[in-house]
Amino acid sequence: MTFNSAGCVRADLHVHSWFSGQAGHLRFLKARDCYSDPEQVYRTARKRGMDVVTITDHDSIDGCLQVLERHPDADDFFISEEIECAFPDVELKVHVGAYDITERIHKDIQPLRGNVFEATAYLRSEGIFYSLNHPFFFFKNQITFAEYVERALRCFPAFEVRNGTMLASHNRLAEEIAWQAIDSTGRPIVPIAGSDSHSLFGVGSTFTETPGKTREDFLTNLRAGVARPGGRDGGIWRGAKEIYAVVGNYWASLLGFGRQDLSWQRRVIGLAFSGVSMPFQFSPLVVAALHKRGEAARVEQYRREWIAAHTTGSRDCPPETVAVGMNADVAETKS
Repeated sequence: MTFNSAGCVRADLHVHSWFSGQAGHLRFLKARDCYSDPEQVYRTARKRGMDVVTITDHDSIDGCLQVLERHPDADDFFISEEIECAFPDVELKVHVGAYDITERIHKDIQPLRGNVFEATAYLRSEGIFYSLNHPFFFFKNQITFAEYVERALRCFPAFEVRNGTMLASHNRLAEEIAWQAIDSTGRPIVPIAGSDSHSLFGVGSTFTETPGKTREDFLTNLRAGVARPGGRDGGIWRGAKEIYAVVGNYWASLLGFGRQDLSWQRRVIGLAFSGVSMPFQFSPLVVAALHKRGEAARVEQYRREWIAAHTTGSRDCPPETVAVGMNADVAETKS
């Protein structure tokens, strides 16, 4: 893309709120996946230079509806969702970012989540723009890499090529595949980006931008594929900060601060478990380092397989050059 950042609209297309449900680990504690209030997400995104705002909670639009209830005339907000789907014939999940949807779309797609082919076909039939988020997060060689990419290209018109919690190597591989590939309709894959923030500190740190001035301009150009990623990649420290933030907010909720949804019995159980496991709760940096080490090894394997199967430079310039140009163009803070 060659458009000028000065005349662009920015949005963080992957951000969570309180309504993203429970954390996937230690479910008996009933901890939230995110403790950010939707109103705080909205205000923080705007403060950090996002011209338009959305929230992509896991299988929920309640956070978006809450923002719109408080700001019914907002012309800088639209409803989105991160939908967890599965391939029907293999133990493999994917997260689908669906943008500018309605309450009807949200309700209609829930029964289709068990089959990503049906879910994405439905979104296409409704004219919804959607993406494959963090493409290699759930993929761990359940099928061959070539088959996974083929299925992804069959289902998705857009890839999240910069996720604020994923390693740069993860994001660059997604970007290179998107740069060289086309979707099932013969159109180029659209590159998008978002922070994937589960706490307020990361909101707006990674974003997508398009030409224009308004929400309508942004959505029109996004659907047309006139978009580019900007902002930060993830890493060990970013992952650790997310874990520290969620754990800290969980402790606060146990002590009666912040939003409450736990019974006193659950709070007692949580406090008792936190007391017993206290030394381990100060090790998110180690946990993040181990996770990122595994992510780096997997992505390196996938990159080798991709390079072995494809030649680069099939367009005007190689993906590495494009990635560097994008970073230089849009990584700066918007004034």
